[in-house]
Amino acid sequence: MPEIAITGVGVVSPIGIGEEAVLDSLLQCRSGLRGLEHPGLSRAFPVAPVEAEFNAGFTRIELPFLDRTTQMAIVASRQATEAAGITDFTDFGERAGVFYGTVRGGGHTEWEWVRQFYVDGRKTAKPYVIMGCMANAPAAQLSIRHQVRGPVASHTSACSSSGASIADACRHIHAGELDIAIAGGAEGVLSPVFLGAWDGLRAMAAVADDPSRSCRPFSRDRTGLALGEGAVFFVLESLQHARARGARVLGRISGWAVASDAHHIGTPHARGQISAMRSALRMAGLEPRQLDYVNAHATATRGGDPIEAAALREVLGDAAPRVPVSGTKGLHAHMLGAASAMEALVCLQAIRHRFVPATAHLEDVDPDCEGLHHVPQVLRDRRVRHALSLSAGFGGTNAALVLSEAEAH
Repeated sequence: MPEIAITGVGVVSPIGIGEEAVLDSLLQCRSGLRGLEHPGLSRAFPVAPVEAEFNAGFTRIELPFLDRTTQMAIVASRQATEAAGITDFTDFGERAGVFYGTVRGGGHTEWEWVRQFYVDGRKTAKPYVIMGCMANAPAAQLSIRHQVRGPVASHTSACSSSGASIADACRHIHAGELDIAIAGGAEGVLSPVFLGAWDGLRAMAAVADDPSRSCRPFSRDRTGLALGEGAVFFVLESLQHARARGARVLGRISGWAVASDAHHIGTPHARGQISAMRSALRMAGLEPRQLDYVNAHATATRGGDPIEAAALREVLGDAAPRVPVSGTKGLHAHMLGAASAMEALVCLQAIRHRFVPATAHLEDVDPDCEGLHHVPQVLRDRRVRHALSLSAGFGGTNAALVLSEAEAH
């Protein structure tokens, strides 16, 4: 079994900034969704923005070069490295890396330039526009700020991006190529242009009478997904390296896998999800019955949830009625490139604090999603030794992560 230690976590999310704030929201089943109206949009949308202040510490000179996505990534990564007890990574030389996942990159910077071009009539962009828009800008900024001298990789596999980035970091550490890495993802794309584009997919939820209940994974009456934003990063290192420097181990990543279903650019297929989950469990040396919790991708779309439910029933087999399964996007919404990392954090908190998170707003399970041990509305107290997080992305790339207790039992 691979020995990848988690020694630091940082998060900027719609349900809290910092690990403790997110934990409190999960325990209270408190949603970060609200309704958003904009004169340029045809209707209101349910969204989950980061509304708390998080960008203190950036200078007026720095800010133009730091897209909102990058700002959130820096803050979350700073939390993670401080939790891991690391001021900078210079001493690790080329044995440290950054692995980052995103769908869009610097969406706010691009939207502001489009507005200036078409509305204000500007013909030349400010020099920071390209630097802010680049998909790899957050990863580069993390490398610079934390003085990481090894590989710096940006993964863009849609909604599984940060899961793929974490898996890549684990692979490098497990292979002995790195000792330590910052890995996760960030996304900040709640602009009118992006929301309108997503609405064109007919996948966005209607705003419920209570906007906080607009996203209802696995529910018979679900109407679609809600978009969120945020950033989540982990400090990962070999268990041997963590112990040698006296680091506190929060948990372990004991298995990981990335698999494509090679089916359709916008429609998932169960076979890729099945392959990713089975490969991750095999690496972790676990049987499905040994799982204590599964955090599902569960976007609350009409087509996606039943396909995922079928994949979970296939993988869990006889254990399907007993292994708790929940989806937490009803609270933090779909954070796109940060979604996998956010849900891995949920799994880690379930392990550390001994509870199974609930699927918010789930009152009536869709018949096509039955056959699983759903956790509707109210969390359950339970020791969680091993948890599986599954993420599925447009284009068919699926990422599965198995998280385990800090010490193997």
